[in-house]
Amino acid sequence: MKPTNPARLALNTVTVKERWNLRQAIEGCARHGLRGLAVWREDVNALGLAETKKLLDEHRLAVPALIRGGPFPAIDAAARKAAIDDALRGIDEAVAIGAQSLLLVVGGLPAGSRDLAGARAMVRDAIAAMLPHARAAGMKLALEPLHPMFCADKSVITSLEQANDLCDELEGDSSANLGVVIDAYQTWWDPMLEREILRAGRHGRLLGLHLDDWHLAPAHMSLDRGMMGDGVINLPVIRGWMDEAGFTGFHEVELFSANTWWKRDPDEVIEICKQRYATVC
Repeated sequence: MKPTNPARLALNTVTVKERWNLRQAIEGCARHGLRGLAVWREDVNALGLAETKKLLDEHRLAVPALIRGGPFPAIDAAARKAAIDDALRGIDEAVAIGAQSLLLVVGGLPAGSRDLAGARAMVRDAIAAMLPHARAAGMKLALEPLHPMFCADKSVITSLEQANDLCDELEGDSSANLGVVIDAYQTWWDPMLEREILRAGRHGRLLGLHLDDWHLAPAHMSLDRGMMGDGVINLPVIRGWMDEAGFTGFHEVELFSANTWWKRDPDEVIEICKQRYATVC
C-alpha cells in the first residue's frame, strides 16, 4: 500500500457543521494546509454560488463533491419530478463552484410504502433522467451506497455491488458520468467489498473515499461515527484496495458526530484528522 499523502486529505464540511459556516470551513481548511473540501448545497446556497467559488479559488481548494442529489422515490409523479428537477439544479450548482461530482443519496421507501423493488426502480429512472444533463455539463454523478440499516429511510442502494450494477445498466462499460463513492462507515461490513472496489476501478468509477470509523455500539445510527482509529474498521485495508483499483482522488473525512466531534473546536478536530490520517490510514 502507498504511504499516506497529506495532499490527498480532504474534509467534509459536515465534520465541523455545528461550529463553522462554509466561509469558516474554507478558511480553516486552508489554514491547516488541506487541499480539498466537500460541501453541502444548503451551505453553498446560504453563502451564494459566486462567493463560494471566489473563496474556494482564493484558498486553492478543490471540491471532491457537492452534496447532494436525492432522495428520489416518492408516491406521486409530481414529487418524483420535483426531486429530479432539484438534482438537475444540483448539477448546475456543482459546475458553478467547480466541484468534481454531485453526490447522490438516493432515498429510501416512500412514505407508507413497502415496495422496495418499486423504490429502486424509481431511483434507476431518476438517475437515467439526470444523465443527459450531467453528460452535457461534464459533471459526474457519484452514487453512495449506504449501510442496510438505512434502507427504509435514506438509501435503497445498500451495497457497492448494487451501485456497480446500476452503473452497468445505465452506462455500461464506459461509466463516464456515473460512478461510486465508498464510505468506510457504510460499506466496511460487506464481504464483497474488495471485489466490488476492484470492479469499480476497472471501469473508472471510483469517485471518492470517505474516512470514518464504526464504534462497537453506536449511540445513534447516523450521528455517532467514530474518528479514524477509534473503532473497528480496518481502514488501511480498504484504502489499499482503493489504491490497487487505481483511485487517485481525495480521502475525505466525514464525521456525523453529534455528541463528540461536533462539540469540539474545529481547529482541534482538523489537527486530529491529520494525525489519524498519517498514523491510522
